[in-house]
Amino acid sequence: MGNIVLSADSTCDLGDELKQRNNVHFFPYHIIFRGKDYLDNVTIFPERLYAGYYEDKSLPSTSAINVQEYVSYFQPFVDAGQEVIHLNLGGALSASHENAKAAAKQLHGVHVIDSYNLSTGIALQVIRAGKLIEQGLSAEEIVADIEAMRPRVHSSFILDTLDFMAAGGRCPQVLAYVAAPLKLKPQIMVNNADGSMSVGKIRRGKLEHVLKKYVTETLQGYPDVICDDIFITHSGISQECIDIAKQAVRDAVPVENLHITQASCTISSHCGPNTLGVLFVTES
Repeated sequence: MGNIVLSADSTCDLGDELKQRNNVHFFPYHIIFRGKDYLDNVTIFPERLYAGYYEDKSLPSTSAINVQEYVSYFQPFVDAGQEVIHLNLGGALSASHENAKAAAKQLHGVHVIDSYNLSTGIALQVIRAGKLIEQGLSAEEIVADIEAMRPRVHSSFILDTLDFMAAGGRCPQVLAYVAAPLKLKPQIMVNNADGSMSVGKIRRGKLEHVLKKYVTETLQGYPDVICDDIFITHSGISQECIDIAKQAVRDAVPVENLHITQASCTISSHCGPNTLGVLFVTES
């Protein structure tokens, strides 16, 4: 067993294969749905949330992982004489990072990092941290490296529907009502300076056509994309759309490892089905 444990919130959307390959421990968020408490992508999955919404407009709620939960989670690693590097969902989106920091103060050798990101924007940092652990860097050196990397991680998504954002109070109901017949597809941007989100370019047309343009324009907008690892992450979408996005990535950049993952309930419940994003790192 190594001396440094790599850990992340379940919202990093790494997927089972990459989780095992990088030896990452996950802490699942709580999803409260129809009065019951579930564990994100453990005892409940996005498809159930979508079905509930379309059945009776049921929406889940999420709560920040509290301090004591983090203490209980980190404690066995500390007791085993290990250090922990844990990456959180962006602090602008959740109080979990502040709670993880409070827990770390009660323990020795626990290092928590605000990813300033979400979904596989976090996963890209997790993969980097895993490589540095293999190279034998200290926990302090790894934390410094990841914090320097954060401004170079780029995350965005195309939404097919605004219904879920509107239902959760994250955009006006009238905007969702107007967007559907006009086939408006907004691009949600993650600010890698603090992890907050905003609306970027709004495209119009069939989802398949919009996704191709979005992926191409996004990747070609940067001259120095690092092609080692690029993610396509979706909230549940057709294989046709995934294939279109994959081809657009390969046409735009000489990607080495193109990872396809599905978003957790925490992410999916806010954006709704048929959301897809491309997430990557640049040299500068």
